[in-house]
Amino acid sequence: MVAEPPKSVFYSDLCFGCGKNNSIGLKLKFKWDGKAVRTEFTPNRLHQGWAEVIHGGIITAVLDEAMAYAAGYEGIKCITATMQTRFKRPLSVGEATIVTASVTRNARRLVETTAKMTLKDGTLIAECTAKQVAAGEAEWEERPKKKSGEELQ
Repeated sequence: MVAEPPKSVFYSDLCFGCGKNNSIGLKLKFKWDGKAVRTEFTPNRLHQGWAEVIHGGIITAVLDEAMAYAAGYEGIKCITATMQTRFKRPLSVGEATIVTASVTRNARRLVETTAKMTLKDGTLIAECTAKQVAAGEAEWEERPKKKSGEELQ
């Protein structure tokens, strides 16, 4: 368990979920209580799918980011392998939410996490579970890289 998630090759100021310098990103900021992470998220009109209803992909991205941070605060660097999101209620533009996430199982290279998004009154919007694969920095550095202007195949 660490006071802040590790910043390394995994961290990017352009991350869609938490990057401070991503002009279209969510700019999520997480707090750690020693067991779980927490953030608040209020979607705007740019996050909608159907009129006034937040796109499920945005909700899933927020939950995924929370689970990655939960693992990070536990000192585990990992990448999501599988996720299952269950939507319980549509989320509307402007509805303030609370998102929490934690690690439920850490088995060497496989990390299981859970997250939920609720309205401030506790109404459940969505819940998610994920299996993440722990990766060291050496493994991460081995991934294909692209040069400026080049597409990865």
